[in-house]
Amino acid sequence: MFQLGKTIVSEEIIKNDFVCNLSACKGACCIDGDAGAPVEEEEAKILEDLYPKIKPFLRKKGIEVIEKQGTSIITENGEIETPLIDGADCAYVTFDDKGIALCGIEEAYNQGEINWKKPVSCHLYPVRVQDYSEFSAVNYHRWQICDDACSLGAELQVPIYKFVKEALIRKFGEDWYLELEKVAEKVK
Repeated sequence: MFQLGKTIVSEEIIKNDFVCNLSACKGACCIDGDAGAPVEEEEAKILEDLYPKIKPFLRKKGIEVIEKQGTSIITENGEIETPLIDGADCAYVTFDDKGIALCGIEEAYNQGEINWKKPVSCHLYPVRVQDYSEFSAVNYHRWQICDDACSLGAELQVPIYKFVKEALIRKFGEDWYLELEKVAEKVK
């Protein structure tokens, strides 16, 4: 672990490799698990505002869940998440003709309908950020369904922090990322 500003960062994001391999995993991170994607408070407002423009990109089941539960939900622990379809798929998940899970929010973004890509927690994955009162912890989240992403990352020699560069800059800023690159050079 090392400190960058008000973050404590796991060296795993420098030392481990990762590149999503959707042809292998089919986007399982958006359909497996027992919780929705973490959503920041300001993102919940963004989702609510943008929902009318995102809705045309969603599946019928997702729309039903969102219109019943809301564009985001608050868990028993007080955390904000995306709602789930039948306790599994994120309500914003769509599927391409190969059965690969895609993000309806990101598709609306890609089509130029909205100017917000998706919740930063999704954009950062497999990096997870836990905010505390004095600092934020930046960690690598290992999940068996991402084994193929680890293999592809190793084959292509892409460390996690480079794979999620855009998302890390979005979350922490360009200067923070430049400092992270300096640390990565020293670690190697």
